[in-house]
Amino acid sequence: MQEILTLAQSPEAWIALVTLIVMEVVLGIDNLIFISILTNKLPAENRVSARRIGIGLALIMRLGLLGTIAWIVQLTEPVFEAFGHGFSWKDMILIAGGLFLVWKATKEIHHNVDPSDHGEDFIASSAINGFTAAIGQILLLDLVFSVDSIITAVGMTPHLPIMVIAVVVAVTVMLVAANPLANFIERNPTIVMLALAFLLMIGTTLIAEGMGFHVPKGYVYAAMAFSALVEILNMVARNARLRKQQASKLH
Repeated sequence: MQEILTLAQSPEAWIALVTLIVMEVVLGIDNLIFISILTNKLPAENRVSARRIGIGLALIMRLGLLGTIAWIVQLTEPVFEAFGHGFSWKDMILIAGGLFLVWKATKEIHHNVDPSDHGEDFIASSAINGFTAAIGQILLLDLVFSVDSIITAVGMTPHLPIMVIAVVVAVTVMLVAANPLANFIERNPTIVMLALAFLLMIGTTLIAEGMGFHVPKGYVYAAMAFSALVEILNMVARNARLRKQQASKLH
């Protein structure tokens, strides 16, 4: 309690908290896009609960990981060396998560391009199995993003209370934004392909990070923001053309 009171009186602590919250929220965008696409494949009555349960369990997992910070930090120590690069457990987690994202995004893109090829889809196979599979995949990917964000947080501040507050606020923002984002993606089919392309890029970035090639996240998010802006302009143009066509039919 004394540590919390001391931090509350420190301007540096407040600056670190705000910075960390912003960083955690931005890092959560990747996860939120994945959750939206994944849960939209479930029956309509299961989507909201799947998002809430998945994000709620993700919060518990992140807080649990914060309780093992000393162990998390050790994940950055090299375990073996290959191709002139020392691979740590963090690198291997990032590579595994990146491969999973690339596989999942490619699979979903193929399904969107060729809807007649249903193949094997264990998300939409049944209500119960699909719900469980969706929750499992949300937690799997959140583990990857959690390890990365917590290690980043440790580098920004040594104070555990600040990290806990930042994580709780960021996950709360994800919980609030999950349904509006998922509904927006569902109402605009072209956004789905853009979001899948984002996941493909993020997965590739994770693999590159795990292989020792640092990709500044600012570049990645700038590319995502630019692409989203272009798509929004396309949507506005399409809606304008539709309104014009409807108006001409009335006359």
